[in-house]
Amino acid sequence: MALSISRRILRSFASLNSLRTLSASNVKANILGDGVSCVESSAFRKDESLFLACRRYSTSLLTPDSSDGSFPSDLLSKKRVSTPEREIGLLQDLVIPVTNFNNEDKGFMCLAGDVFDVPIRKDIIHRVVRWQLAKRQQGTHSTKTISEVSGTGRKPWNQKGTGRARHGTLRGPQFRGGATMHGPKPRSHAIKLNKKVRRLGLKIALSARAAEGKLLVFEDLEIPTHKTKNIVNYFNQLENTKKLLVVDGGPISEKLKFATQNVHYVNVLPSIGLNVYSILLHDTLVMSRDAVNKIVERMHTPINR
Repeated sequence: MALSISRRILRSFASLNSLRTLSASNVKANILGDGVSCVESSAFRKDESLFLACRRYSTSLLTPDSSDGSFPSDLLSKKRVSTPEREIGLLQDLVIPVTNFNNEDKGFMCLAGDVFDVPIRKDIIHRVVRWQLAKRQQGTHSTKTISEVSGTGRKPWNQKGTGRARHGTLRGPQFRGGATMHGPKPRSHAIKLNKKVRRLGLKIALSARAAEGKLLVFEDLEIPTHKTKNIVNYFNQLENTKKLLVVDGGPISEKLKFATQNVHYVNVLPSIGLNVYSILLHDTLVMSRDAVNKIVERMHTPINR
């Protein structure tokens, strides 16, 4: 036992002596692979070997495609490194890639910062959605008053002598088939909301989708045929998407209309019909390049007072 311990001590002293014989210039010039340099001070630490020190303080970038064998490829992550999140609401122009339904690279497009990068305000979104839902109500509900309900106007029985309660008509609200008092009448449920608030709500909705990475820009919305499988195949390639809203600049083509009419989770709108409530109902927004240009033009048009 004592002999084995003494041998281990001698081996450790021998390794330390070999480390001391290395000069500072040799340590600086020590290179492992392509561009893997070591720090001079780490090489002279007595509690670590030269190899561990060099690997710990390496300044090279190792990727799974590295062929020099400097690091095992199975221990490296093949996922793309996430970039730091940008600050939202600084009105900065955004540059995003442009693709199509075939996932082909069509270049890039610059999105106006005053439309796609405005500060997120939930109160504005709430006001615009409330205005939309109130304005779209038909307001055709109607009930009949005592003068409109059918029935005779004769007094049902004498005022006195019968022992019953006194009544002057059978069309009152207390009788079966009678009138409804203070019931609803046809009216408009629309509320007033300034145009600049409506416009700001649309900008906030677009900025929210852009910040989430759920805004996709296509060169065009052309599909080869009107078959539904063209849309379904593309939808299946999207991640974390339950409903898709496709926006085109002009009138919707017949092929795209037929391809999406039987798919309940894909809806199509022209750019003139894009609204806050529809954007919130769909978690992913696909816009053509023409639609983006028309939306920006609409947002930059002065408000008529």
